[in-house]
Amino acid sequence: MPDLPIHSVLPDLLGAVRQQSGAVLVAPPGAGKTTAVAPALLGEDWCTGTIILTSPRRVAARAAAERMAQMLGEKPGETIGYLTRLDSKRSAKTRVLVVTEAIFVNTILADPELAGISAVLFDEAHERHLDSDLGLALALESRSILREDLRVLVMSATIDGARFAELLGAGASVIESEGRAHPLRVEWLGSSPQVPVEDAMAQAIATAWREEEGDILAFLPGVREIERTRERVEARLPSAIVLPLHGQVDPAGQRAAIRRDAEGRRRIVLATAIAETSLTLDGVSVVVDAGLSRRAEFDRAAGTTHLVTHRASQAAAAQRAGRAARQGPGVAYRLWEEAGHGGRPRYDPPEMLTSDLAPLVLALAQWGSTDPAELAWLDPPPSASVSAARETLSALAALDAEGRITERGRKLAQLPLDPQGAATVLFGAEHGAADQAARIALLLQERGLGGRGDDLEARLSRWNTDRGPRAEASRKLAGRWAKRAKALADDQRSTALPPPGILLAAGRPEFIAKRRDNSGENWVAAGGRGFVLDPASSLARAEFLVVGDAQGQAKGARITSAIALEEIDIERWLPDRIERRQVLHWTGERVEALLERKLGAITLARGPDPAPDPQAIVDMLMEKALENPAKLLPAELLARARFAGVEGLTGHGLADTAEIWLAPLLQGRRDLRLSKGKLVDALLGQLDWDSRQRLDRLAPREFTSPAGTRHRIDYTGDDAPSVEVRVQALFGLERHPMVGDTPLLLKLTSPAGRPIQSTRDLPGFWRGSWADVCKDMKGRYPKHRWPEEPWAEKPSLKTKNAFSRSEG
Repeated sequence: MPDLPIHSVLPDLLGAVRQQSGAVLVAPPGAGKTTAVAPALLGEDWCTGTIILTSPRRVAARAAAERMAQMLGEKPGETIGYLTRLDSKRSAKTRVLVVTEAIFVNTILADPELAGISAVLFDEAHERHLDSDLGLALALESRSILREDLRVLVMSATIDGARFAELLGAGASVIESEGRAHPLRVEWLGSSPQVPVEDAMAQAIATAWREEEGDILAFLPGVREIERTRERVEARLPSAIVLPLHGQVDPAGQRAAIRRDAEGRRRIVLATAIAETSLTLDGVSVVVDAGLSRRAEFDRAAGTTHLVTHRASQAAAAQRAGRAARQGPGVAYRLWEEAGHGGRPRYDPPEMLTSDLAPLVLALAQWGSTDPAELAWLDPPPSASVSAARETLSALAALDAEGRITERGRKLAQLPLDPQGAATVLFGAEHGAADQAARIALLLQERGLGGRGDDLEARLSRWNTDRGPRAEASRKLAGRWAKRAKALADDQRSTALPPPGILLAAGRPEFIAKRRDNSGENWVAAGGRGFVLDPASSLARAEFLVVGDAQGQAKGARITSAIALEEIDIERWLPDRIERRQVLHWTGERVEALLERKLGAITLARGPDPAPDPQAIVDMLMEKALENPAKLLPAELLARARFAGVEGLTGHGLADTAEIWLAPLLQGRRDLRLSKGKLVDALLGQLDWDSRQRLDRLAPREFTSPAGTRHRIDYTGDDAPSVEVRVQALFGLERHPMVGDTPLLLKLTSPAGRPIQSTRDLPGFWRGSWADVCKDMKGRYPKHRWPEEPWAEKPSLKTKNAFSRSEG
């Protein structure tokens, strides 16, 4: 066994775990926590079963198991085993099993008691992956309810130990190892936005190759940048061994990147964040860091998870630089400015805050919890993300209306995929196409399989003929998924197999999309989201697609993978998704009755409805009429009612009694072109006697002048109530006329009907400005009477001569 820094604190750690059921181990990179702790626990009296060590990545899990087995002089699969999605080595002799975090979640969901498991060690907990947080929450609940003897140990190099200890409870100890410090020099190379990252990295790697000794580990954000940098480095340094290290590299290639060259040659390893933690790369003394980090982030509005490139956090940069000084003095070249380092985020955000929570919500439902708040979390799941996850799971029939897991949801949870992928595979198994469905689901998870391109069906075809080791291993994995799904499926095999697009749609029904334009650039999905596609894509000619992945923001996320689909296949294979409904449409003037077939937000067909629901039409007409009653009803009547305070003719009153006065008039109609007379009769007919009397008393329709002429009172204007009347009709009137308690505005006119003056004080007018009016009017209308004291005159519209004859 090598002498590792962790050995100095192992006695304290073993003592703490003997006394308590939980502990936190904080140890810097290279201290040996990943490979030394689990074997040390095997000798403890309480450890009678298996120890599970969770690892954040497949590469790290396999490397850790192989390293521990080597330290014991054994092969993987004996005392030390591992289990990942694409590879496993275990046997009846296995006592330490290294698993990925997702596999541990599946393990504890299948057996909440964790029978035969003595301890669970969560390695690299600082990375805060979703499965790590979920697995820890489930393990803690299992320990509190079912397994008081279960040991839970959290290990990392850069975590808040006290915060984790509080989560573990029961006085959990925090054990810290100082580690072995080797000198580390940091060189700040700066950056230029105009220079592509692969060009800057190639230049920095070439500089490090000339000026430093030892193997070089270079960190880049993704596979694309690794391949481009590899091309440039090989052109600059043709004799160098350049090795990629990421999740798509086959196991043999990953081992070559981790271990020293057998012939002692210098190597250049181009890696993603996969090499930040857990792994020790033999011989590396130089790190070149692009300072970028690519994370999967879930866009709730778009409903898709996309990769986003960020500046690497300070913690990630420290982890990366530390790779150079694990085995001796090292140097780290950073492609950014020292002055800007403090402006970087201190830590990467937990996946709990940025990921699609559908797998977590389904796992909790399987666990028996409909409320995530019931479990212990460092950071509780955001409520908005939980709601979005529930919508996704409900669309897959995995949850019922109360959020409880359904029988189908239990089947989906038993498959080692996300819920949407599981729904694809299960549907395929139910219709005799399990293997193809499993391969489609795997294509969405494993980038690079079948090459690149946005046509998933084309990638599937290329993968099916690929005889490379990674393709073979992936097909075996898909085969295991298919076999498991077949065991769960109710046999519904038909004479024909569902096409690939239907298999994908079974897991992503909200992502069936229809073309919106001739170019094939704009699409609308059943879930109501909009997507865009490169018009040059071969998929742009399709009428329907199933979107497998999209990148970008919610409005117009760009489709990066999809399968074409025919409408006839949607009709045949997904009839339960199609809603046939009667629809009423308001054109602005009339009601149109339509028959529609809808797939969520997509209209498949629309035509006239020969037998619409008459009551539904009446209801829509009433709704439209009551939106603005003044457009339908006589404005004068509504104004009178408002002035008189008649509640039955206000907006609320009209709505409350619409079934009485309006509905009968709308029977058999499609529009609101109703007779005003019939409307008024209907309105007044539904008023009670008191309201009718109040309306007529407080807001009379007409004013009768002293001359006997009748004039409509206007209640609609700003100066209401008002009336227009010839001044001669008011002769003999001493008191001003009133409407209720309000003086009636008299709009006085000449014999020709032209305005003279308006007044609310007739006696004042008679004795005031009337004299001036007379002077003006006598010249214009000499045939008419213009007395000096009109209040003392008899009212009449006759001329002077006619009036005299009638009086004589």
